[in-house]
Formats: sequence, structure tokens, C-alpha cells
Amino acid sequence: MWSKENQAAPARVSPDMCGLFGLLRAPEGEHREWASDAFVIFGALAEERGRDSAGVAFVGDNDVRVVKGLGSFSSVWRPDLLPALDAAPLALGHTRWATQGSAQELVNASPQVVEGVVSGGPSAGSRNVIVATHNGDVDALALRAGFALPQPAGGTDSEPIFQALATAGHDTGRIADVLSAILGRAALAWADRGRLHLARAALSPLTVAVDADRNLYWVSNPRWLVEVERHTPVRFVTRWMLREGTYLAVDREQRIVARSGFRPTARPADMDVRVWTGFTEADMMRDRAELRHLVAAECVPAA
Repeated sequence: MWSKENQAAPARVSPDMCGLFGLLRAPEGEHREWASDAFVIFGALAEERGRDSAGVAFVGDNDVRVVKGLGSFSSVWRPDLLPALDAAPLALGHTRWATQGSAQELVNASPQVVEGVVSGGPSAGSRNVIVATHNGDVDALALRAGFALPQPAGGTDSEPIFQALATAGHDTGRIADVLSAILGRAALAWADRGRLHLARAALSPLTVAVDADRNLYWVSNPRWLVEVERHTPVRFVTRWMLREGTYLAVDREQRIVARSGFRPTARPADMDVRVWTGFTEADMMRDRAELRHLVAAECVPAA
């Protein structure tokens, strides 16, 4: 059973950024507590990218538990949640800097649990439930104009992305269609009962890393990996920043089961150095050198 704990502003382009972090455990990982400690530290570090609300989702084979609240991650996280984190095969985290939707309404906090009916492919007509997080700012009205979506529960621009992705199911082509339709900044991490999905559209950074126990992590800022290595026994054996226009699906055995490229599109006002909040100068310059999104007004590659 999918359960949720705890309890619309006009759209605008905002340069402020939320924080994403998460953990997909290796089935054979020996040090579950090390990976859990890394996850909690990522949450504290992600406060640099948002303190309006925060939340975590513990995803099991047949259930998901979402805990979220208003305020910073440090005010939402509780030590009594550690056993649930240690036991979870998959955990997603989010810190919010409100861009669209009231910062005072918990319905706008993430992770969000969204249900949809798969619209095509072998699973057409089946119910699909995802738990999802988003970093960025997008044109929600354009998404609603392009997809037949239900009425939103809250006022965020994230919710229509999640609704559209829920209807895509595991169809890689349909997922790429949704991601290609996003106008604005977006990095996304979402999960269903069988897969972890990661995607980077325009601008919003997303870094993936694997540690010596083969646990897989994702974070909004690669500097956080350095901080975790400094303060825990976790050692990352590989790390990479996703390029814009990348979608990956990973199963619980950490096998890449789907991948796709798509062309992301940003608006002129989306380009702002605050996209790289908290980055080192070297990481920011490295990422900026590889930007490849289109700009909607000119429809030419970004410089």
C-alpha cells in the first residue's frame, strides 16, 4: 500500500533551485549504515538549495513511505527514521526552494506520490503510481496543454511533469516525449515498483556516483560527494554529471534497463549562475562547457 505521512501561485521564471539526493542500494552491500549516513548528510548539504520544505521517501518492493514537512531538512529529519532508511532498497530526498506553488502548503512539498493510467504500449490502461522529485522551474501551462492531465492537487510546476510521466509507465519513447515537452529547467528522479528513473533536461544539474559497496547515489551538487568522503567511510569509485538530454532507468539490481537521449529546451530567463548554487568554480565551468539545450525564443543551441 502506498501511503503518505503528514500534511497556487501564478507561474513565473525563477532562478532559484531545489536540491535532489537519493540512494539505490546494492543488494550485496556490506555497510548499510554507511550508505544511510551518506544519505542523511546529503540532505543536510542540500539545504543550500532550499529550506522552504523537505522530504524523504523510502521505497520498498510493495510500498513507499513519504515523510515531509515545512522548513529545512534538518527540521524534518528525525533519528527514529534511521531504521526505515536502513531497510529501504531505495530512498529519494528533496529540499524545496519554492518557485511555483505556496511554500506554506505541504501538498506542494516533495517527494510527491502521483498516480496515472498508462496511455499506451503493453501496459496501456493499467494503474501506475510513482514517487517523484524535481529540481528546476518549468512552464506548467505548456505541459498541461500538451498532455491530457487530471486536475492538480497543489500549485507546483513539478506535479504536471509527474502526472505526465506516470501515464508513460516504462515506455521509453513516451518518457522521452514527456521530457522533450518540458520548457524550462528540470532534473528529475522518480521511482515506481520496479525501477529508478533519472533524467536531466535543461540546465538543472544532476550528478550520479557509485561507491565501493556498489551503492548508487544521485545529488544536485558534485561537491556533496567530496563532503561525504570527508566525513564518512564511504568512498566513491566513479562519479559523473549527467549531460543535458539524458534519461536512464535502473532496476533494483542496478542494471541499466532503459536509456534515451532527448533535446531539452530552456527559456532565455532560465540561464542564471544560481543554477549552480554551491558548486565549486571548476565544477560550474566544466558543466557550463557541455550545455547543449535549445533556447525557446531563438531555437538555437545554447552557447
